[in-house]
Amino acid sequence: MIPLAEITAATRALLATAERLDDAQVREPSLLPGWTRGHVLTHLARNAGGGIRLLTWARTGVETREYPSPQARAAEIEEGAYRPARVLLEDVRESAQRFADAFALMPDEAWGRVVQWTAGPRHPAGRAADARLTEVLVHHVDLGAGFTPADWPASFTTRMLAGVTASYARREDAPDLRIRATDTGEEHGRGNALVTGPAAELLAWLMGRSPGTDLAGAEAVQLPFLY
Repeated sequence: MIPLAEITAATRALLATAERLDDAQVREPSLLPGWTRGHVLTHLARNAGGGIRLLTWARTGVETREYPSPQARAAEIEEGAYRPARVLLEDVRESAQRFADAFALMPDEAWGRVVQWTAGPRHPAGRAADARLTEVLVHHVDLGAGFTPADWPASFTTRMLAGVTASYARREDAPDLRIRATDTGEEHGRGNALVTGPAAELLAWLMGRSPGTDLAGAEAVQLPFLY
């Protein structure tokens, strides 16, 4: 399970970027199609709330769903996306602190209790900590405000490369893929299609955050949508 310190450090970096955005800049497009930076920031705040509810479920045994429905989640993001920059910033800051507080309340045994995500999968609650770090780091890049995949912590990149490659290997619509990081030497997958390049660039490509133009072999591989 991801320690709280890693999530806190990633959140501080995200907030430092968000603090530099003014009202005009939060209305500008993010790197996610159809979303402004305000959508990304609102999503991060609502994601913290969803994570808090999953942790509460694991801690108390009382079912508290991540979101009422995918439609309710989308409506909340759209409704909050056009607020002033200072309001968006405070929402991200306050919700992140509440997530940290909920994390600190978790007894050791609660992390292994199984809860259900909105999309249907059931996992031990420890997955909520892993997911929160991923949301903060990946959507920080999506803001398109200076933070890039090269800024991801090496521990995150290594962990995610293994996990994402394994996710593709389980899918029937994914290519027969093998990746090799030229800067770290790590290799994942057993497929015939070999793609090589720096670890962070490989991960960004696998997660749909890069076209892979700087990777050798990527031009011959068609990736399905991951998330």
